[in-house]
Amino acid sequence: MFSAVSKTAGRTALMAGSAILAGSTVSFSSTSDKVDDILNTVKSIEADLGISKGPAGNQVDPIGNFPIINSSHKSLLCKILKENPELYAKYANVKTPSGMTFDQAIQAAFDAPHLGVGIAAGEVAAYDTFKEVMDLVIDGWHGYKPEDSHTSDMDYTHINMTPAQAKKFDQYVVSTRIRAGRSIDGLALPPGTDRKQRRKVESLLANALTSASMPDDLKGKYYPLGGMTKDEENALQSAGFLFQKPGPRNVLLNCGAARDWPDARGIFHNNDKTFLVWVNEEDHMRCISMQNGGNVKEVFARWARAINAVEGSLKDAGYGYAYNDHLGYITTCPSNVGTGLRGSVMLKLPKLYKKMGVHDLEELCDSMGLQARGARGEHSPPGPNGEFDISNKGRIGASEVALVQRMIDGVDKLIAMEEAA
Repeated sequence: MFSAVSKTAGRTALMAGSAILAGSTVSFSSTSDKVDDILNTVKSIEADLGISKGPAGNQVDPIGNFPIINSSHKSLLCKILKENPELYAKYANVKTPSGMTFDQAIQAAFDAPHLGVGIAAGEVAAYDTFKEVMDLVIDGWHGYKPEDSHTSDMDYTHINMTPAQAKKFDQYVVSTRIRAGRSIDGLALPPGTDRKQRRKVESLLANALTSASMPDDLKGKYYPLGGMTKDEENALQSAGFLFQKPGPRNVLLNCGAARDWPDARGIFHNNDKTFLVWVNEEDHMRCISMQNGGNVKEVFARWARAINAVEGSLKDAGYGYAYNDHLGYITTCPSNVGTGLRGSVMLKLPKLYKKMGVHDLEELCDSMGLQARGARGEHSPPGPNGEFDISNKGRIGASEVALVQRMIDGVDKLIAMEEAA
């Protein structure tokens, strides 16, 4: 454990070292002398902590390897390391049980500096292995403290929606969609997995989704991403069912989850095309329920039945979802831990948009615990008829039912404001 003196000295040394590497204008009589001073300080901290270097070449130099952080780096992870550089020294030579390093976990923050979070879990244990950083990221993103506990409720009968609200939703809502990620406990997450475990995830989920025990309205077909015909690919593409391909600006490529693409990835949809599953994209599973119109309870009920049906099949095979009482359902990205749930409606707000504009409408939604996105994502204009994607903003600290209820209540207020505009 750091003594008060060594912790302060280490922080000062690492901040100076990171300033050098970021091209700071700090004036030193000799950069090499200053780096030597920093390294000597780090060595004294290591001696204080009882850290031994081990075989040459096996240890990361936390000063020489400190990442460059400048104004182009937008992630919460970069902000945390800039403010707390001693955390890099703490974890630079730490690995998860399966061998994923801290540098591998945070690489996306530097290869894609526009990303908002900047750290990905290669396995469930990463949330404990890199706990201090993960706790700061989760608190910064969700306002959720290390001592907080999570709860889950997927009973659709607990959702309140009056007949009057349902009528308004049918009038103003174009479509409704509920999705959530799930991870299979005991198998590495996509950024840290290997081919064998990735194929095991696909096998378990494909078997679960196509099993005879699936409810009739959820039965459908699984399409391996690398084994589709061109006609199948075109049909899925036109329906908007294909998930994103790895690219230089998305987290999928930059967190390491796209290795061996498209091996062991796939898509499932039911015959009615109202239930969709992505396998081995950013998470082991993204489960999506959707349909036209504003019947939120029906969409949520289908989603919950599907999630539970897959879990039942996994349990029969000796597996289950990764979950604990603090983090809830555990996912690759800390932004999705808890419920992993995003419930959204495509809502027509032409008059409110004309009155408020994108920015003020986004601010209004934020004040209600909601997020508004335009036709092309965040901060973009709406669709041709003033359509905005309105969803719950939080993911953790409230149950699935509570988050969907928050969305329903907020949308109800937005519809009233639209009518009054």
